[in-house]
Amino acid sequence: MLSPSVFESAFNSSPIGKYLLSPTPDSVILAVNDAFLIAASRRREDLLGVSLFVAFPSDPNDPDSTNEAELRASLALVRETGQPDTLPVQRYPIPIRHPDGSTGFEERFWSAYSAPVFDADGSLICIAHTTKDVTEQIRSERALRESENRFRALTTAGQVVYRMNADWTELRELDGRGFLKDSAGPHPFWLRDYIPADEQERVHAAVLEAIKAGAVYELEHRVRRLDGSDGWALSRAVPICDAHGEVIEWIGAASDISERKAAEEKLRESDRRKDEFLAMLAHELRNPIAPISAAAELLQRMKPDEALVRRTSQIIARQVRHMTGLIDDLLDVSRVTRGLVELEQAPLDLREVLHDAVEQVTPLVRARDHELVLALPDQPMLVMGDRKRLVQVVANLLNNAAKYTPEGGILTASAGLRDALACIEVRDNGIGMAPELTQRVFDLFAQAERSADRAMGGLGLGLALVKSLVELHGGTVACDSPGLGQGSRFTACLPCLAGATQPAAAPGDVAVVAAAQAAAPLRVLVVDDNVDAAITLAMLLGASGHQVLVEHGAQAALDTARRSSPAVCLLDVGLPEMDGKELARRLRAEAGTANALLVAVTGYGQESDREQILAAGFDHHLVKPVDMGQLEAILAAVA
Repeated sequence: MLSPSVFESAFNSSPIGKYLLSPTPDSVILAVNDAFLIAASRRREDLLGVSLFVAFPSDPNDPDSTNEAELRASLALVRETGQPDTLPVQRYPIPIRHPDGSTGFEERFWSAYSAPVFDADGSLICIAHTTKDVTEQIRSERALRESENRFRALTTAGQVVYRMNADWTELRELDGRGFLKDSAGPHPFWLRDYIPADEQERVHAAVLEAIKAGAVYELEHRVRRLDGSDGWALSRAVPICDAHGEVIEWIGAASDISERKAAEEKLRESDRRKDEFLAMLAHELRNPIAPISAAAELLQRMKPDEALVRRTSQIIARQVRHMTGLIDDLLDVSRVTRGLVELEQAPLDLREVLHDAVEQVTPLVRARDHELVLALPDQPMLVMGDRKRLVQVVANLLNNAAKYTPEGGILTASAGLRDALACIEVRDNGIGMAPELTQRVFDLFAQAERSADRAMGGLGLGLALVKSLVELHGGTVACDSPGLGQGSRFTACLPCLAGATQPAAAPGDVAVVAAAQAAAPLRVLVVDDNVDAAITLAMLLGASGHQVLVEHGAQAALDTARRSSPAVCLLDVGLPEMDGKELARRLRAEAGTANALLVAVTGYGQESDREQILAAGFDHHLVKPVDMGQLEAILAAVA
């Protein structure tokens, strides 16, 4: 019979962690071998005589953990049945002390086997508990599963996946998706089958660098598609090394990034066109400022006479109208492209729209010495639309044709029915355009690409407005050109109005008729914190025979209104301290001005601004710079 020392030696020298536990619920540690002490980073004197569950408690920060309960249940089963019990691999973190003295729990995984130990009379004297630390095995299996999941994600995400030998001379497709195929044998240039000629040098240089460094290869490059066209791919390859760190193969994947590259190119092109547009905007805004500045300087330096004043005022008026037109174009594009324009639709005949538009552009056509041919059908072309906006569409098309047609050219505006569509066509024999530009000529900022006669000015926003307004009417636009120097054709088609009655004649412009009448003298209060603006407007009204009072602050305006009871108040909205809307409310509350005509004179020209201004009690809303004809019409109506 072997001596007890032999058994003790076998217990202590076992490479697997073992300890003996008391056969009680608290499972006091009676003995422990060296293998377990090493695995658990513990000293024997710290464990002997201590409950297993005190030495290795559950993590209090992990309330959902069941490891201690499962271990207690296994040991209880051994005590109750006298039979061994095996625990499957379980996660059982153990407390550790960090180098800085703080304590925490380190994740560990263990497999355990508990067996009863009996004395000679069959009584249970202890439980032999064997544990094996399988943490590294579990982590390796987890890493393998994650790797498999990544691989599956790669292949299900539409990527091409492949293997290559160490020097990239042989290819084996793992998921070629009909694009890659195995190489026939070692071949240093198999990439040539997939890479366009002008990309091969760059790709080969990146490959050689990755092989030399044994580092991850990653490159965005163009590729040949199966249909022969070029696309873009993001290629990655990872080196796989043996136990000695030598690269034995590469695993690679390539994903199609053609859509992303196309989107990036579109953004770059948009930014480029926007930059050109902003440069053109700066140029166009400076143009009218120069003569206005020169005219003001001239009036200061020279002794003004009536002829000089008339000439300089005409210059200033022309340039102000030009600047106002530029700003109106910008605001119009903003409103239309953001969907803030509400159409006032009614049945109308497109032939009348063309007549109105031709009337608008006739001065420009004559100035450019163009011949304008108007070809209209005999029968009505009825559509549901906003007359003002459709006239704007046709006028913009004609303006565009005149702008890009040299002097003496021919413009043709025609209309006709095509199936259920009423179509307007504008042709010119001007500078034409390249085929690629016809695809985006209606885009914002695209006009900057054409070699326009800059003496005509403008921001090139007209065609973007045309497209947006026609689409708001449920129509379509198109453009084609045989090429540079061969003219262009623009077409706008709208749905025909089936069964509509002949549209009523457009009402006359009441404002224009009123403006032709001489306004009787009125007492007018002008309020604007811009002193120059207030004084010049007052001078113009005074020249028309009106009695004009001027104030630059809201409180002073209220005091003057109480004393003078003006018939008309022209109020700037953006006043300091008290804005024009609040001033209007207070004037309405005063007995002397409760029935006065209140006119907002403001730089705020959006439809939402107009609604707020009228809701504040104003009768009219005029946008700076004030159209004096419109203002005189309003005053004439009061008189």
